[in-house]
Amino acid sequence: MATIVLVGVPGAGKSTVGKLLAKELKFQFFDSDQVIEARAGKSVSDIFTQDGEPAFRQIEHDVIADLLDSADSVVALGGGSLGNEETRSNVKKATAVWLVAGLAQAVDRVGMNRNRPLLLGNVRGQLADLMAAREPLYKEVADVGVDTSKLTPSEVVTEIVSELKKVGAL
Repeated sequence: MATIVLVGVPGAGKSTVGKLLAKELKFQFFDSDQVIEARAGKSVSDIFTQDGEPAFRQIEHDVIADLLDSADSVVALGGGSLGNEETRSNVKKATAVWLVAGLAQAVDRVGMNRNRPLLLGNVRGQLADLMAAREPLYKEVADVGVDTSKLTPSEVVTEIVSELKKVGAL
């Protein structure tokens, strides 16, 4: 029973790479934010604005705990999900891959996406702050790290598979 978790800042490529990685490994793919939206019946942005970030983070924690029990799966986590200590502890029981992205790359990928409630306004400044705050959490849980800066999504998948084989996770 393998569960591979992808972590990283918004724009690192977790969803794009996760789908490709799952296909390569013949695993299921789950994006935690999409599962949250399906369970809540509204968008992540609406949960933030209508119910508040603490309510969102609780739903997020519960969803991730459930997803980590899925056999042979790749799970892309929301960028801020590791702020919850219990979630970090749960993720450490799986195999975590940190998709490392540079600030310029992440900003280009995120653009002016209005579905990212923590990045409204000065996207570059907000993303730089999030990266600084969250990188220690990504390092804490990651079994391997892959720099996505100069790689295509399929190249990232190849690198992840190689790294996971090196650590005996595949």
